[in-house]
Amino acid sequence: MIVKRMKEIYDYRNLIWQLAWSEFKLRYKNSILGYFWSLLEPMLMLVVLYFIFSNLMRVQVEYYQLFLLLGIVLWGFMSRATTIGMFSIVGRASIVKKIYFPRDIFVISSCITALLMSIFESLIFIVFMVFFKVPVSINLVYVPLILIFLFVISLGLSLALAALNVFYRDVQFIWQVLLQIGYFATPILYTLDAFPKNLQRFILLNPIARVIISARDTIIYSSPAKTEDLLFMFLSSIVFLLVGYIIFFQVRTQICGGNLMTAIKVEHLHKTFRIPHQKKEPLSLRL
Repeated sequence: MIVKRMKEIYDYRNLIWQLAWSEFKLRYKNSILGYFWSLLEPMLMLVVLYFIFSNLMRVQVEYYQLFLLLGIVLWGFMSRATTIGMFSIVGRASIVKKIYFPRDIFVISSCITALLMSIFESLIFIVFMVFFKVPVSINLVYVPLILIFLFVISLGLSLALAALNVFYRDVQFIWQVLLQIGYFATPILYTLDAFPKNLQRFILLNPIARVIISARDTIIYSSPAKTEDLLFMFLSSIVFLLVGYIIFFQVRTQICGGNLMTAIKVEHLHKTFRIPHQKKEPLSLRL
């Protein structure tokens, strides 16, 4: 079942990429600065937060500019991926009810859009790394694995939020509040040691906290990622993805709307995005 689903998603890879890239371009359409906003946004956040925590609150952390910027970029990806993903179904209601293809590709493409935005933000981080002459070590081999865990966790959250947001619009407001709480409850602005000992274990139950800490250790401080952190992130990503898909599939009939495919539109979709032809089925049968 899982292998079959992965193969089906892979068959739609061209459509996923087109959706992700189109949404990425659309976000900066009619903007004077355009893509430059992807670079400017984290820079402005960095300047404000660095001034507050470095000068007013006297936070003493080595390479604090990089420490802060990396936390902003990683948390920003998760926040952006889940927020965009949450509206990926309700924002395309007319398409969802008329044409068949796996509905989760909307959520996946939204997460890829957020990834593209974060890649632009990462360019600033790389420039800072070079400017401060931070040594690069072999421990960077852990970085792709850590980022994969972050992407999968964000995808799992997005799947659940996208499904729930179809029926309960309060979800979007609740999630924004949770993101604000999580931003300050996660060691983004300060180290884990800033929290009381009895709270540190509780904070580490948040896999995003382990992602940020592990990324800082491997990228900025040239330390290997801890095995327990990697294992926790791996298990968390599997759990989040499975739970996300379970919730998403629970509402498949309502999301699909029960209409039949429109043959002409589907044929056009196949030609445009080079999607393999599949047997026509009622939308209520498959999500």
